[in-house]
Amino acid sequence: MSTGDANFDVVIVGGGPVGAALGALLRHAPAGRAPRVLLLERALPSVDVHPAPDLRVFALSRASERILRAIGAWELLAAEPGALAAYERMHVWPMRGQARGEGSLSFDAAELAEPDLGHIVTNSALQRAALAAFEAAGGCVQQGSVQSLEFLEGRVRLRSTVGVVNAALLVGADGGRSVVRAQAGLGLESEDYGQLALVCNVQSEQPHEHTAWQRFLGEGTLALLPLGSGESSIVWSLPRARALELLALPAEEFSAELTAASDRVLGTLTLVSERLQFPLRRASAVHYVRERCALVGDAAHSVHPLAGQGVNLGFLDAAALAETLAAGRTSGEDPGALRLLRRYERWRKSENESLSLALSLLNRFLAFGDGELGRWAERGMGWVGRSAVLRRPFAERALGLSGELPQVARRA
Repeated sequence: MSTGDANFDVVIVGGGPVGAALGALLRHAPAGRAPRVLLLERALPSVDVHPAPDLRVFALSRASERILRAIGAWELLAAEPGALAAYERMHVWPMRGQARGEGSLSFDAAELAEPDLGHIVTNSALQRAALAAFEAAGGCVQQGSVQSLEFLEGRVRLRSTVGVVNAALLVGADGGRSVVRAQAGLGLESEDYGQLALVCNVQSEQPHEHTAWQRFLGEGTLALLPLGSGESSIVWSLPRARALELLALPAEEFSAELTAASDRVLGTLTLVSERLQFPLRRASAVHYVRERCALVGDAAHSVHPLAGQGVNLGFLDAAALAETLAAGRTSGEDPGALRLLRRYERWRKSENESLSLALSLLNRFLAFGDGELGRWAERGMGWVGRSAVLRRPFAERALGLSGELPQVARRA
């Protein structure tokens, strides 16, 4: 159905988990003050009785869980068999160390008085739940692609494959290759890591123990994330040439290489899915906002996946923008006014860029660390691992319990 030449308060381009969650947060405003929100998504999830396994997974933090609970998406995920897999422990260790030995870094939910450290969920399940929550809140979803943008006095006009809409505010939630970011002239600064992330599912000889495992390899990083099926999701970050060599191997040989890289922490690993690859880069929009336009999620920033923070940062962007716009409505401000949108940009840009830099340094000095600096980084990880006082800030950051959090992401 065409939108015609319609008017909305907010148009969100990108119906992934972050864009849909933002729409639901906006629609959960007090009665009579909820904005009219349109979500435009290029490829909505298909209804398939026997869908192919989704190999793209996220490690949701406690902050993300709270945001999803606030919009009613968490209950939808919990009701879907196998959609959520809680992990209770995390072990991180360097190439020259052991998973539970000297020099390793371990986190335990019990030590933090938390029920778990987070949940592993597939992208498809998360997107379905967030979209359903948005529609349940009265949001409008259309499948279509952006053709052009016009920034006019008091509004932005968006032409798409399903019609023309006008809005007080346009939000780009359309990923790392954001059309909104490009057409709005918000710019991009990026750094290619020269790495690929290999993603697949494996069956392990030993149970995963509801534990996330991560090993720094000297030529990259290997993460094993526990799934509800008993399998583990693999995210293996490597130099591009080495990654392509591994992708070309027969399944049996690939499994042997993977088992060796894991230090046999779960025994023999056996490939049980296809293998996917994703190029890795660090990127940040030069500006998150302009008059009538804002960016969230991967459209605004991309970070290295070694700490699994990408989607969590996106949910925090969504919650911060929704909170900023709600405060603006209370004081009668125009939702597309640059003065209002810059409050959101100041809030989130510094937080995101600080974490992005930290992840780049971890990638440089631990994942690829060699020589004196690499050895000092490994010693530092060992010092943190031996001290509960030093470990706690790292654990709280991973849980999303520290930093300048939006109200919806804070403890009740």
